[in-house]
Amino acid sequence: MHRIAIVDPTEASRESLRTMLLGVDFVWLEAECARYEYFFDVIQNSLPELVIVALDGDRQKALNMISQVASMYPKLPILTISDDSGTLLQSLQRGARYFISPPINLEDLLSTLRRALSEVSSAPVGQQDSSAAPSTVRTNSSKIVTVLGSRGGVGCTTIAVNLAATLAADPANNVALIDLDLALGDADIAIELPGNENISLADLARNIERLDMNYLRRALVKHESSGLSVLRHPLELTDVSIIHEGHIERILNLLKISYNYLIIDLTKSLLPTDLMALRMSDKILLVTQLELSALRNVVRLNHALNQEPELGEKVEIVVNRSGSDHLEDGITLKKAEEVIGKKIYWQVPNDSKTVMQSRTHGEPLIKMAPKCRAQQSIQGLAQAIMGRSINVADNAKKKGWFS
Repeated sequence: MHRIAIVDPTEASRESLRTMLLGVDFVWLEAECARYEYFFDVIQNSLPELVIVALDGDRQKALNMISQVASMYPKLPILTISDDSGTLLQSLQRGARYFISPPINLEDLLSTLRRALSEVSSAPVGQQDSSAAPSTVRTNSSKIVTVLGSRGGVGCTTIAVNLAATLAADPANNVALIDLDLALGDADIAIELPGNENISLADLARNIERLDMNYLRRALVKHESSGLSVLRHPLELTDVSIIHEGHIERILNLLKISYNYLIIDLTKSLLPTDLMALRMSDKILLVTQLELSALRNVVRLNHALNQEPELGEKVEIVVNRSGSDHLEDGITLKKAEEVIGKKIYWQVPNDSKTVMQSRTHGEPLIKMAPKCRAQQSIQGLAQAIMGRSINVADNAKKKGWFS
């Protein structure tokens, strides 16, 4: 049973939250408070493992209080509630780690509480090591899908760009593509973006201390025909070295406030920045082809990622260019699964001519050739990512979507 303390000056919303928490069997409402200025004393006396702060009673007082609590207890998870996205952003900047926007439903609350409390030390807040860094921020409002290639040329960027554009085609979605291949990324070539004057990841890293949502939105380039927003890799190779994992964590957390899907195109090197993105991901798509060197690297990558159990559980294998006689060289899907030791999650059929035309024109498949075999398969993959009814196993058994 985990101890929770809440503060909310508004009686009606405080009572509603209290009632909801009393129905959760793995938490104990240790303390509640109606005044922000008294809440720090409440924490000191009750030693909770999680605090919930409703921000809208007096936003400035609430934010100041969060700064104080985060400074004194850096490992204490703070969950904030507000109907104002700007205030939620400020709370994250002050030290909160999680947020929920009202109206609160029980499913979202349970999901957020479980994620927060899974990272809590068994020691009470007063006994925690205050020098330790805060845990990775997780929120309930968006999903991060990271695309990792088993080697260069397997189609990692093609899958990432077209999956992102396909998700963005759904009016219910707000999607950002982050090119985290810092040195040699080419997502901005796979879909043609306007100009070179836009802000890159390197500019965000330089200004990380004053990074806010307005500046972040300016950095995202909109691909007009698809509606996809893209965050570019550094434009200069010399800028790559200034970006570290803390920058990536901060940027992704802020993006999650405005975008319900973040698609990340990684390097092949498992740099610290890549590992941060992988740890923050909800799903990792490991892209390969039915070719010996690519499959060997899948085995190596799987072994490396399984060193952190939470990473290994997220990995799904995607076979690109399935059905290509040039690539397969007698390697069957069954043989590939035996070598990898894991089931194939998805296959994208070989449609190289159409894909190359799409890339040459700088348009995603969903705009250039929406009925082609590759796009139809990626459409199915997007549906699976969104949790819609798709027979994943059936796709994995086929050489291609229409085979």
